[in-house]
Amino acid sequence: MTQFFRKSLFCAFACLPFAASARAGDDPDLIFRKSTTFKLLTPNDKLATYAIDDPAVAGVACYFTVPEKGGVAGAFGLVEQTSDVSLACRQYGPIQFKQKFAEGDVVFREGRSVFFKRMQIVRGCDPRRNVLVYMVYTDKLVEGSPKNSTSTVAIEPWGAGAAPQCADFLNK
Repeated sequence: MTQFFRKSLFCAFACLPFAASARAGDDPDLIFRKSTTFKLLTPNDKLATYAIDDPAVAGVACYFTVPEKGGVAGAFGLVEQTSDVSLACRQYGPIQFKQKFAEGDVVFREGRSVFFKRMQIVRGCDPRRNVLVYMVYTDKLVEGSPKNSTSTVAIEPWGAGAAPQCADFLNK
């Protein structure tokens, strides 16, 4: 093993705890997991459904389901997860914009491998229809994945008062 390779490997694993703790407050809520394959001595492969609240838009939550690989590599977090992700976003209360946003702003980001692959949920606005548009996709430093999913939230009045217009909160 070359000296350069050993130093690179050491640096990569030494930085992992810091990378995980940097986003610990942003962890999504686990709703449930369902096993998809049985493994005798190691964790099963699973599908996991999580929920996140949009940090810039109160009253909107997004639910996403991701595969989680089991086995020995999955148990230690060393496996590259697949790019398959489904997404559904819904209004669950009165919508209030906390800040202005740009088209494609990141709502949530999560690593899907030890190095260079991440899943992102981004937000946009369809001003003509007053609809928030959410898209989830994975990208990779060298080659990304065309796998994606889209969900929309029509901004409806909730109780008394008119619904806000997403166009009023777009950075132009």
